[in-house]
Amino acid sequence: MTIRVQEQPFDLGEEANAFADAQDDAGAVVTFTGIVRDLPGGVGLDRMVIEHYPGMTEKALGQIAADARTRWELADVLIIHRYGEMRAGERIMMVAAAARHRKNAFDAAEFLMDYLKSRAPFWKKEHTTDGGDWVAARDEDEDALKRW
Repeated sequence: MTIRVQEQPFDLGEEANAFADAQDDAGAVVTFTGIVRDLPGGVGLDRMVIEHYPGMTEKALGQIAADARTRWELADVLIIHRYGEMRAGERIMMVAAAARHRKNAFDAAEFLMDYLKSRAPFWKKEHTTDGGDWVAARDEDEDALKRW
């Protein structure tokens, strides 16, 4: 199980390949990567800034990864989440789940994504030419957690 909270960008292909190459006992690897997107309505995102509390964040992510491993038979889990300043098109995060069977890998990856979106201790602020606004929790993200 690998948890990384980092400021620097990561190489998606390199991370996915290294994770998959390490899986001798898995029949499936599922990955998901979150990307900074521009704001709707042509507002124009200048940058997004993500903040976190070092130590607390890694502990929380480690706990949810451990929870995923107890819910599904997983060979391994990877979570990478960035913090700091990012622009539209940059990668924010990546999860990967490895399992003997694809359903466990898919379900675990989806569980991890839902948790990261709604419960992980990160704070996001979107900056435009008009100023900055903190990103509020969305009802649909909270609803996604209810199925777990």
